[in-house]
Amino acid sequence: MQIGCVQLREFRNYRTLSYRPEPRLNLLSGRNAQGKTNLLEALAVLLTGRSFRTSRLAELPMWGGAVAVLSGEVQRAEGSRAVRRMIQRQEDGTWQASGDTCPWARVIVFGWHDLAILHGAPVARRMFVDGFAARLYPSHVPTLLRYRRLLEQRNRLLQSRAPAERLAPWDEQLATVGMELIDRRRRAVAALQTELARVYPAVSGAHQKVQVSYRSVVGEATEATALVTALQQARALELRRGLTLVGPHRDDLGLELDGVDARAFGSRGQQRLLALALRIAEIWPVAEAAGTAPVVLLDDALSELDPGVRGNVLREIQG
Repeated sequence: MQIGCVQLREFRNYRTLSYRPEPRLNLLSGRNAQGKTNLLEALAVLLTGRSFRTSRLAELPMWGGAVAVLSGEVQRAEGSRAVRRMIQRQEDGTWQASGDTCPWARVIVFGWHDLAILHGAPVARRMFVDGFAARLYPSHVPTLLRYRRLLEQRNRLLQSRAPAERLAPWDEQLATVGMELIDRRRRAVAALQTELARVYPAVSGAHQKVQVSYRSVVGEATEATALVTALQQARALELRRGLTLVGPHRDDLGLELDGVDARAFGSRGQQRLLALALRIAEIWPVAEAAGTAPVVLLDDALSELDPGVRGNVLREIQG
């Protein structure tokens, strides 16, 4: 997939902008606060309907503006497609987004927030793997939303100290949907590991063994009964806390370099490079799943990297 052209009106610091990227690698350079990240954000919003920086629509239009319009064209071998997004303030002061979607558009973004994959809380790693799985499997997000609704209902029952017979049906539902999530996450992580084992040595220039693994309370089990058993074993503690303490909402990723936990013992440069390599490792699996290459948006990707490593990263991206 390629971006043929993009036009912005009243988006962030751009009153108007018309941009036609080159077919492959495009490098944006300039002083701070000139709008480089804003342009990458605009491309993400145009193609996916979501910003990678904020969930607040009100932050996207130009300061004081009431509407922002993004339009453009995306291309692949079968042809081109026009896309358009509008972010508009309503009469009641709320903001609404509308526009066309492109079902085969995929976007991979790297930015400073990705460092949280290495040194952030487990929720950052779950968000990372769920975002990747969603680009591979269209049903992943609906399943994730259903799981969250079941989790919320089960937590309410725990807080009301519901008896075991009332919790049992919710245990079974939560376990069934939860194992669907775990299965897709495992497959996504396996695909990521295959690419990461090639990408990280290529960009680092070092022959280090890199490992990403999915860590779940059910271990390697594949049946929902394993999660039901884990829920039953945690029942007494869950009732005291009023929260569901086991399930995919508590799972994590392991990240190791030469068998050592990269989150705890990796240098800042290693952690940044590993976070970047994780994003680059998404490209080929996503391309296979979508039938076309994704657009990759790299925001300040080369800072804190040695000159030799920067060259390796650019060669990998160009390839």
